[in-house]
This record gives sequence, C-alpha cells and structure tokens, in this order.
Amino acid sequence: MKRRSLLICVLILMQIFVTGCWSRRELNDLAIAVGIGIDKIGDQYQVSAQVVLPSQIAGSKGGSPQAPVNLYKATGHTVYEALRKITTVSPRKIYISHLRILVLGEDLAKEGISDVLDFMSRDTDTRNDYFIVVAKDAKAEDALKILTSLEKIPAVRLFFSLESSEKNWAPTSTVTLGTLITELVSRGKNPVLTGVVIEGSLDVGETPNNVETVDSPTELKYSGLAVFKEDKLIGWLNPEESKVYNYLTNKVESTVFYIQCPEGKKVSLDVFEARSKMKGSIHSDKPEVSIEQHIESDIGEVQCRNLELTDTKTITELEQIANKKVQNLFKTTIKKVQNEYKSDIFGFGEIIHRSNPQAWKKLRNNWDETFVNLPISVKMDIKIRLLGKVTNSFLEETK
Repeated sequence: MKRRSLLICVLILMQIFVTGCWSRRELNDLAIAVGIGIDKIGDQYQVSAQVVLPSQIAGSKGGSPQAPVNLYKATGHTVYEALRKITTVSPRKIYISHLRILVLGEDLAKEGISDVLDFMSRDTDTRNDYFIVVAKDAKAEDALKILTSLEKIPAVRLFFSLESSEKNWAPTSTVTLGTLITELVSRGKNPVLTGVVIEGSLDVGETPNNVETVDSPTELKYSGLAVFKEDKLIGWLNPEESKVYNYLTNKVESTVFYIQCPEGKKVSLDVFEARSKMKGSIHSDKPEVSIEQHIESDIGEVQCRNLELTDTKTITELEQIANKKVQNLFKTTIKKVQNEYKSDIFGFGEIIHRSNPQAWKKLRNNWDETFVNLPISVKMDIKIRLLGKVTNSFLEETK
C-alpha cells in the first residue's frame, strides 16, 4: 500500500515538470512562407512573403481556381517591422521556419545586405538551410510573383532548380546563410550569390496563364554569379566565368563544355570529376598563388567527321585543345576579377593565410590592394577517359 502511494506521489510530482506543447502553434493560425523577398524602397525595406495555400497544393476539388501561393508584402524602417506589418494584409501571422529561398533585390544588394542578414540570423523561427539569391535587373518582389510549372510552389522550384543546376551544370552556387556570413566577416574571401532572372513578361508570369501552356511565356532562370565586395554587390560574372569560380572553390560535381575540332566542328566533354589545388607562397615579401586544376571527362558528343577516336594521338590532341581553352578561361576570369572588381572572391587571401600566418598579419589590412596585383599561375590537367557506347562517330560513314 505504501509503495503504491509513493508511486502515485512520484507520478503527481512528475506532472509538474511535464510542460507539454506549451509553445505549440496551430496551423490554422499561421501563414507558412516558403519564399521571402527583400527590397529597398527609398529609406525603407519592403518584405514580400510567398505563402503556401494548402488547399490548392492538395488538389482539392470544387470552388474557383486559385494560384497555389499568395504574395503578401509590407514596408517598414526595419526588416522585422515590415515582416510583422504584413499582418495588416494577411489574416495570419507569417511563419518562416519552412523557408526555402531568400531573394534579395539588386538595388538592395548594391546598397549592402548586412542589415538584412542580421535579422535573418537573429530570428529564432528560421533555420539556416535555405538558399540566398539576388534578383538580377529586378526586384525580389517580382521574382516571387512568377508562377512556375512542374513544381507548383515557385519558391520550392527555385530551391531545387538551384540545387540541381549546381550539381549538373556548375555556373550556379548554392549559398546558405551560414556560408554567406562566414565569407562576409572573412578578410581573405568575399562572397558571391547566384543571380535569378525573369525571362518574359512579368504581367503574364504572375497569372495562371503562365502554367497553362506547354512552353511557359515567362520563366525564372538562374544566370551568373553576383560579385560582392564586403556586403555590397559590385558586378556580375557570366556563366562561363561563374564556372571558373566553382572550379576554383571545388564545387563542380558535373558539367559539360565543348572544344573545337581542327575542322571547326565541336566535341562535347562530360566532366565527372574536378579537383582544384591552390598553394600560397611568399617570395621577397610578396605573395604568390599557384593553381593546379585536374579535370576528368568523357566524350559526350562528336560533330566532327574526321576524328579517329580509337587512336591515342587523337585523344591526346583533344586533351591539349581542352587544356588550352580552359586555362585561358581561368586566366581571363581571374584577371577580370582582379582588374575590374578588385574583390577576392576566390579565397586567395585564405590560401596565403594558411601557408604563412605571419606574413598574412602584415597583408590582411590592405589585402584588396594586394589582390589586384597578385601573381597567379595556372596549371591545367584535363584527361579524357571514355568514349561512350560507340567509338568513331557514324558521321564518318556518311562522308
């Protein structure tokens, strides 16, 4: 009897410490935002929230047709204020724990993004696994208005498209909040962000008509990398130059590039492995960086009629052509960033820091000036391994 009474007392005491779901939030009280866009309007911030409509995603029948998402927006002197003011137009509080994409307007990016990132890093509701992009030649609000096919939710489409593009094409880069802040506070590397472009009519893109045809009139497309100096956008890299950035930062998993045959036609090479090794050194108190780029590839397509691919000399010749082309691309891209943007996005400063910490203490305060004239050598090693299911092209037989 005493044991039973003691057990009951223990259970009663345990109830005191079991708080249950004290901080629960009912779905009916929340507007789940999967995309956030931030623009600068005068001296105020405009926050746009792309909110999911669960009834439309679930495919419920009946009623009038409706877009799968709604876009709510408000302006305020701070990002946090603007986000809360959205409740004046939204019947529910904006909930951003399931955020997939953060879009920054180009005008905001040119002025500086540090203030915006402070809110995003401080807010307790957000996770850090969403991607951050810049709306190129557009407002972030407009990029979140476009309805997309295949993926009903545009922000989710932007997330997976960027992830897939980085893995299979390479001129884009997935950047999360943690990575961006780390590069912003680093003196040896400046950040980059992928640019998203609106192709087509904005007026058509924000209507259901945009997803009712086989070929959508308006599309969201990733194009190039935005170059930052500290927290300000200062320019853009085109897709080929963006690939060089990803090669140097070891982000290329797979991509395709072409080389020209002696007759002027093209051969496509399928890159399946890429490794970049950078070394820093100090000579006569001046820093230098050497780059060794190794690329493994297969032949993916042959347009040339006179290539004897079973001959090792032909493969060697193609490798030499590929080495020369990619090496020139590396050199011109690095020179462009040095001379035009004067922003070390490649992390050469970090390479010098790791190789010679004592020398870096003297260089870090004026690294941007040193970076402009930094001697950089590039050694390229491209190998062609497999020819595909066939050896010589059937075009040879059509001559």
